[in-house]
Amino acid sequence: MAKVQVTMKVNGAPAEGLVEPRTLLIHFLREQLNLTGAHVGCDTSHCGACTVDLDGRSVKSCTMFAVQADGADILTVEGLAAPGGTLHALQEGFREMHGLQCGFCTPGMLTRGYRLLEENPRPSEDEIRAGIAGNLCRCTGYQNIVKAIQYAAARLAGAPVKEAAE
Repeated sequence: MAKVQVTMKVNGAPAEGLVEPRTLLIHFLREQLNLTGAHVGCDTSHCGACTVDLDGRSVKSCTMFAVQADGADILTVEGLAAPGGTLHALQEGFREMHGLQCGFCTPGMLTRGYRLLEENPRPSEDEIRAGIAGNLCRCTGYQNIVKAIQYAAARLAGAPVKEAAE
């Protein structure tokens, strides 16, 4: 099968590669760009472990071809932290509020949470739950994930944040 050149910006840097037209975006990111943060979970878009931010919207990269992302601006979980390694408020929130257990869903939750807070900087608990509804977690019961996103919203707004319960 003939390969196609794709060019995009990933985490602020130019990225390109040759792909078969059937190559999924998740496989391009993981296998060619070595960005293994987004996980391959269900391959059906149900779990959200593969969620990335593409041109200002959350997409499930397991059901999108890399050629469809040609020319796009993509943010993966690896691009959330500042270049110096300072954690994004969401990453800090997940750490401080115990928003992860096994960690498999975490990259997708973080990138979805990022887009949610870009669209709605001060979401209510119900809005957070609705906003992450397409991302499944089998470990946490979502309570601390919601608290982590609330923490990040407060931190990004410069408001005081609640400390995690021990």
